[in-house]
Amino acid sequence: MGAYHPQIVHFAIALLVVGVLLRLVSLARRPAFVSPAATLLILLGTGASVLAVRSGTDAHGPVERVPGARAAVVEHEEWGERARNVFLAVAALEVLGLVLRRSPRLRLVQAASAVVGVAGLWVLYQAGDHGGRLVYSYAGGVGIRSGAPEDVGRLLLAGLYHQAQLDRRAGRSAEAAALIDEAARRFPNDPEVGLLAAESHLLDRRDPAAALAALDRISVPASSAFLRVRAGHLRADALEASGDRAGALAVLQKLAEEFPANARLRQRVEQLRGQTGASQP
Repeated sequence: MGAYHPQIVHFAIALLVVGVLLRLVSLARRPAFVSPAATLLILLGTGASVLAVRSGTDAHGPVERVPGARAAVVEHEEWGERARNVFLAVAALEVLGLVLRRSPRLRLVQAASAVVGVAGLWVLYQAGDHGGRLVYSYAGGVGIRSGAPEDVGRLLLAGLYHQAQLDRRAGRSAEAAALIDEAARRFPNDPEVGLLAAESHLLDRRDPAAALAALDRISVPASSAFLRVRAGHLRADALEASGDRAGALAVLQKLAEEFPANARLRQRVEQLRGQTGASQP
C-alpha cells in the first residue's frame, strides 16, 4: 500500500477536517442533516487514517535509508500514529452517540467528540506538516514511489539542477559547470538538458564559442515553441558575448517574426537594434 500513501493521506485529512467542523456546527442543533453527516465523515476519515498509517509504514523503508532522513521519517510516523489514535477515540465517541441517539446524554457525547476532534485536528496538522517536511526538505518518497527508473532519473536531474543554481549564485562556477556536465552526460538526448549545458558554457565557463558549438549539437523539437525561443535567446546571448551583435539580432528578428506575440523577444530585438544601430527592416 505504500505507493498509495499520498492519496490516502489527503482523503483522511479532508474527511476529518470537514467532519470535525460539521460536528462543531451540529452543536447548534440545526440544520438537522449536519449531525449524521459529521458522524459519517468522521468514521470514514478515521478509517482512512488507519489506512494512512499502514500505507506509510509500508512506504517508509526506502525513505529512511536515505542519509539524514531517518529522524524526519520517525517524527512523521509518530505524529501520524498519534493522529490515528486520537481519531479512533473520536470515532468511538461518535459510535457511542449513535447508541445514545435517543438519550439526553447525546449532547454531552457530541460535545466531547467536538472537543477531542479539535485536538485531533491539531495533531493531524502536525502529522501533515512533518510529512510535508519529509517530502520537500528530504525528498522522502520522491522518485521512488512508482518504482519506475525514469522517476529516479528525474529526481537526480532535479538535484543536479538545483545544486548547480545554488553553486552559481554562490560564485562557485566550476562546481556548477561540473554538475551540469554530469546532467548532460546522463541525459544526452534531452534537448532541455542540452540547452542547460549550452547555458552553462556561457554563464559558468564564459566560453561563448563552446556554447554555440553545444547549441549546434542540439536537435530542438519543431513542435516546442518554448524550447525554440529558449534556444534562440541562448544563441543570441552567445553571439553577443562573442562580439557578433548583428548575428544575435538576426537570430532574434527571425524568431520575433515567427512568434510576434512574444514581448520579451520584441524587447530584446529593440535593445539590440539600438546597440548595433540596425535599421528597421
